[in-house]
Amino acid sequence: MQHIDLKNKRILITGVAGFIGSYLVMDLLDSVTRVTIIGIDNMNNYYDVSLKEYRIQEIEKKAKEHPESSWKFIKADISDKSVVNVLFQIYQPEIVVNLAAQAGVRYSIINPDVYVSSNLDGFYNILEACRHSYDGEAKGVEHLVYASSSSVYGGNTKVPFSTEDQVDHPVSLYAATKKSNELLAYAYSKLYNIPSTGLRFFTVYGPAGRPDMAYFGFTNKLQKGETIQIFNFGNCKRDFTYVDDIVHGVKLVMQGAPERKIGEDGLPVPPYAVYNIGNSNPENLLDFVDILQQELIRAGVLPENYDFEAHKELVPMQAGDVPVTYADTSALEQDFGFKPSTDLRTGLRRFAEWYKQFYEV
Repeated sequence: MQHIDLKNKRILITGVAGFIGSYLVMDLLDSVTRVTIIGIDNMNNYYDVSLKEYRIQEIEKKAKEHPESSWKFIKADISDKSVVNVLFQIYQPEIVVNLAAQAGVRYSIINPDVYVSSNLDGFYNILEACRHSYDGEAKGVEHLVYASSSSVYGGNTKVPFSTEDQVDHPVSLYAATKKSNELLAYAYSKLYNIPSTGLRFFTVYGPAGRPDMAYFGFTNKLQKGETIQIFNFGNCKRDFTYVDDIVHGVKLVMQGAPERKIGEDGLPVPPYAVYNIGNSNPENLLDFVDILQQELIRAGVLPENYDFEAHKELVPMQAGDVPVTYADTSALEQDFGFKPSTDLRTGLRRFAEWYKQFYEV
């Protein structure tokens, strides 16, 4: 593994107005000396844009605390190849973190076009720009880190999910695009010697998260007095990981690029890696919802006497979903010392307190 010191580096992060992207930028500004961060996001309206604007404002505040570093935000779409090429020409990033993607399993069933545009065309444009960053003997990109997803495991029944498992049976277009990202990255690593690492994210939660995620959607509905649906009659387990732990893991991975080596055939051995990044501690969905309810009452989002049972409905499984997500993160632990430390109650408490303040409940 090639160690990379992030100090003084030029880092391009796509999807910076997203949940993980915004936290990553703020963490890097806080922890890395004289870092230059170029952020890109198309600010699409898949969910409430005001939440994305809030995250960008939080980054702006953080950047003011660190005048020795540099932060630049560009509102643009990575599916526009000319935009990506110009960004690489102007800023010449040394590390690229591709988090821009159309997220959501269920949305991919009703609006597939946007997944092909963002997750396939967009990622291809990033790979091409990384490839051409070496033109004319330039040093170019030292490490491409990109978001894959636990969705690639599809209907796998063997748990925990291991990166050694076969992932050829996606149950959604979203999952298929993420598996395609891994295949494209492998091909580009092999052909052009681009060090790349894919991260299969498991369920990430926390303050200012994605409103289409269950815990956020449940909170919105309960707060309005509506009924929440718990799928598979509550027999679901999810590997929930708090956003700060995830960002810590991403930052560790950014600093360790797969090593460039030449094989016996005289050709590059692909400097390529894929890791699971999660908590490796799946929680029962009913237990999760119970803790969420307690913390929403504690934070004052819901009243003390809230009749939770009257607002809960157990329903069958839905298309594109899986009953269990469970990450085997032993490789990430072994190679990078990654070990999440935030327990569920602490994480949901922080979310509930943020929700109370953000929505002025």
